[in-house]
Amino acid sequence: MEKNPWREQFPQLAGKDEAFLDSAASSLKPLSVIAAVDHYYHDLSVNIHRGMYASSYEATRLYEEARAKVAAFIHAKEEEVVFLRGGTAALNLVASSYGAAHLQPGDEVIVSQLEHHSSILPWQALAAKVGAKLVYVPLDPELRITVDNVRSVLTSKTKVVALTYVSNVMGYITPLAEIIALAHASGAIVVADAAQAVQHLSIDVKCLDVDFLAFSGHKMLGPTGIGVLYGKSALLAEMEPIEFGGEMIDEVNKDRSTWKEAPYKFEAGTMPIASAIGLGAAVDMLQSIGLDAIEDHVVRIRRYAFTQLKKVEGIVIYNPTADTGIIAFNIEGVHPHDAATFFAEQHVSLRAGHHCAQLAIKALGIEACLRASFYLYNTYADCDRLVAVAKEAVRFFKGVGF
Repeated sequence: MEKNPWREQFPQLAGKDEAFLDSAASSLKPLSVIAAVDHYYHDLSVNIHRGMYASSYEATRLYEEARAKVAAFIHAKEEEVVFLRGGTAALNLVASSYGAAHLQPGDEVIVSQLEHHSSILPWQALAAKVGAKLVYVPLDPELRITVDNVRSVLTSKTKVVALTYVSNVMGYITPLAEIIALAHASGAIVVADAAQAVQHLSIDVKCLDVDFLAFSGHKMLGPTGIGVLYGKSALLAEMEPIEFGGEMIDEVNKDRSTWKEAPYKFEAGTMPIASAIGLGAAVDMLQSIGLDAIEDHVVRIRRYAFTQLKKVEGIVIYNPTADTGIIAFNIEGVHPHDAATFFAEQHVSLRAGHHCAQLAIKALGIEACLRASFYLYNTYADCDRLVAVAKEAVRFFKGVGF
């Protein structure tokens, strides 16, 4: 089997006899990202935008340079990139600011059963508050979102279409470009959850013409505590902030205050500076390797694992036609938490549960499942271990009466 050219960049794997297959939850961090975060804390460790001294200037430069890198990565303008504490915060901001200002009683928000909770709960809460309605896209027999099925629920009452770009359970890619064009023709805006897409797919927000797009740093080699909201300039300009405090203000008066322009009006207080700088380093690495090369590797690894795993009697796979590096599966008759514990004892790291996507799990007609997710540092040996332990697990649980 070929040698993985990127694996040595991840110290979390050094000297460990482990198959890490939980990148959809959070990716590992390369040396360059660790070094960038360490440089901030070791050599700077100061606040940004405010200090008139050299280390504050440097921290500010690195922070804003990270914004420029993210903007270039998704083909946006720098002022359209808002840093927040995560993808969840980004999606909540859109619902709590743009949504609250535009949704009225009787308006409709299109969502799907494939959504991560952070892509549906903010709209669910807002709809209940203002008297709007959530409308669910019917899924096809494979549980995919299709353009035709979106068209079937799109009406003159639709104001927002909020959909996942890549399902974190099924690994399906949503035909987002076609859906955006359809929604815009009907007068609706589109909010895309790209937390499982941005580390796999080359995204050009201008070509997509997406209105808002959110993602997390920690799923794309970056640190925790940092996320991104892309929004069209005109939409961000009309939105009100939902957090208030230092740095986001323009002028404060006793009875009325004004805010800075986007993105700064949404970045109240001391931001996660080190995490933003680390995200910039993560973007550098992804750019240097190339997303096409990464996804080619991930798809080949996933295909190899799937081909072997489907031969194991007693294994049920729920997404045989996944587009990205996710395998959702179970051992027949075994609770996934019990199975995940067995895998962990054999040094295979999987995720078990509903994956913060309970509606997707319910659409499958199950209570929970195991999820193996692959990324650029995984190898064919990781796949072989997954399959070997799956065979052992089937034998073990049959032996104890499951």
